[in-house]
Amino acid sequence: MQKHIFLCKKVVLYVKAYKMVMSRLSIFVKQRRKQLNLTQEEFAERAGVALTVIRKIEQGKDNLSLSKVNQVLLMFGHKLEPVSIKKNEKGSGEI
Repeated sequence: MQKHIFLCKKVVLYVKAYKMVMSRLSIFVKQRRKQLNLTQEEFAERAGVALTVIRKIEQGKDNLSLSKVNQVLLMFGHKLEPVSIKKNEKGSGEI
């Protein structure tokens, strides 16, 4: 039972972290697009993605393709990639 509660708490933490990342991504892309004085349509065209991709990113939606997000981020010289997680008490990187 305790292991189940521990795993549930870990999952909740990961979900919160994911939502925070999506929120930061949303703000970053929107601010940078506006600095370039581009509409969402113009930016989507320059990035080579559909308008819906830009809208989903800027709205913080979580059903995005990593390759599409990276296609957008490359416009600013950035990309998302997996990073190793902190090891747990047992020395494993797993949940």
